[in-house]
Amino acid sequence: MSQTFWSLGVRGMGQSAGSDPGDITMTEEHLRQLQGQSIRRTVQSELLSCLPLVPFGYWCHSLEVTQDLLDHLIELPSCEIHRLGEIADLVTSVRLSRIRKEKLALAMKNEGYIPKLLQLFQVCESVKNTEGLHLLFDIVRGILYLDKAILFEVMFSDECILDVVGCLEYDPCLAQPGWHREFLTKTTKLQEVIPVRDPELRQKIHQISRAQYIHTIIMPNPSDFEAGFLSTLNSFISSSKEEILQALQKDEEFLPEVFAQLTNEATAGEQQWELMKFFKEFCAFSFTLPEKRDEFLQTLAKLGFLPTLEMLMGMGDLQVRSAATDILSYLVEFSPATIQQFVMQEAQQSENDTQLITEVIEQIICSPNPEFGGDNQLMEILCALIDPEKMLAIASNLEIFEFLDIFYGRYIHVLTAPLLADPSEEWYEIDNYQTAEILASVLELLSFCVERHKYHMKIFIIKKDLLRRTLVLMKSKHKFLALCALRFMRRIIGLKDELYYHYITLGNLFEPVVNAVLDNRNKCNLLKSASMELFEFIQKEDIQFLIAHIVENFSDALESVKYIHTFQVLKTKYEQEKYQQNEKLNRYGPVSVL
Repeated sequence: MSQTFWSLGVRGMGQSAGSDPGDITMTEEHLRQLQGQSIRRTVQSELLSCLPLVPFGYWCHSLEVTQDLLDHLIELPSCEIHRLGEIADLVTSVRLSRIRKEKLALAMKNEGYIPKLLQLFQVCESVKNTEGLHLLFDIVRGILYLDKAILFEVMFSDECILDVVGCLEYDPCLAQPGWHREFLTKTTKLQEVIPVRDPELRQKIHQISRAQYIHTIIMPNPSDFEAGFLSTLNSFISSSKEEILQALQKDEEFLPEVFAQLTNEATAGEQQWELMKFFKEFCAFSFTLPEKRDEFLQTLAKLGFLPTLEMLMGMGDLQVRSAATDILSYLVEFSPATIQQFVMQEAQQSENDTQLITEVIEQIICSPNPEFGGDNQLMEILCALIDPEKMLAIASNLEIFEFLDIFYGRYIHVLTAPLLADPSEEWYEIDNYQTAEILASVLELLSFCVERHKYHMKIFIIKKDLLRRTLVLMKSKHKFLALCALRFMRRIIGLKDELYYHYITLGNLFEPVVNAVLDNRNKCNLLKSASMELFEFIQKEDIQFLIAHIVENFSDALESVKYIHTFQVLKTKYEQEKYQQNEKLNRYGPVSVL
């Protein structure tokens, strides 16, 4: 549970269960209006409205059953220790009937039953009545599973919450009681990282934090059979969060104060982390509300949200950076146009490289623990930011082309720095696992650029001789990195671009691939399979320019792998093409240039 006052995780949100015959859910306001005979009429009316057309005899039977249930209202046992077993049985017995659950919840509310039960808990705990405490655990959990909002308001109130949590400490399945009350009162004191001036809002925040704690930490995951029992609790938490969010957004001082403290260099590290946890959860939930999302983003834009996020991503505190990355990921998922527009405007207006794209790239290539997957999230963010197809929603083709001009003039050198930094041919030998992971991430991104930025990437690859530098990595001791290098070449050849073909043949860039086949001739591994797939693609697509180059330059070397059918087919295709060319030459003679 978060140490901030805003301990409202997105988990636990759900949808209300749909209505079916005998399954009528009533709101608290509705229940208050139902008295005496009106209860019978209302329930019968709602039953009639949702039941399908059935024979008259069935209706008579249904109405008799309904009338019988309403004529025998639930009578609650008196709140006494010796009757706790009866109470537990009663709570358990109604779980399969919506109507009986409604009636039990209403009876408990009207008779002030929950506070009376909690008084019994205090007595049982004081005299260490273990049997009574175990029964109270079953009773309180059963009441929560009634899933009624009229009871949640009582159970999560300041007066009752600690005793409710106390009852849930005495799970009969546990050898020792839990420590939920201590956690709520000492470990998490619901510190307000930014003071909330409205006392009612503050109380609401505390209430929903406790409800979230009970739902997420204490209550076990319901079985498939019980999944619907928590729908009202989910809705209660979700709607309360939405109310709190709207109230905080309308507070003219709250969010500005959050941003001011986040960007203030004087803010202590722990305080800044608490602010970031709050802001992350604030954004995580706000972005999931489609009808409120645009309004929320407009509010954030006025406060300089994206420049602030950019600054936080460049901070030394790993926790703060990680939270900022999560927020950026939410934004890319739920409102990619917002972030893309910001990136394009920033690229056009600024001449320096201290920008959001630079921050993302530098975190990818400087990741201290790339194997933990943090850079995968950053890679997804970067791909979303530089994807021309996604930019079409906010920009013209000309604007996108101009943005790519800026990207390849200002940012691509940052991304390729790990590949181009060491000019020696033996640089692949010094790679450790961390370096290999980073290089693999870079190659995945460059492969994305090959497909999405065809014109710009082609110029960059040829100008920097990037493919040659990449294929050196096929000698790496880390086979996953060698595979990434080979896949990069495969993406390039897959474009069927003649300029690329000339670049590859002039640079003799098939040599590392052929060497990989020869080195693995007696092995069965992914690198050999991927190499063969490349040659098979060339053969199936009948790319004569490359076939001729491979046969003319590597035919002798490939004699040792005659058993590989693909190379025999390539040689046959080459000879057939050469024969056809000679036939044309003999038939028509040499072509005159005059």
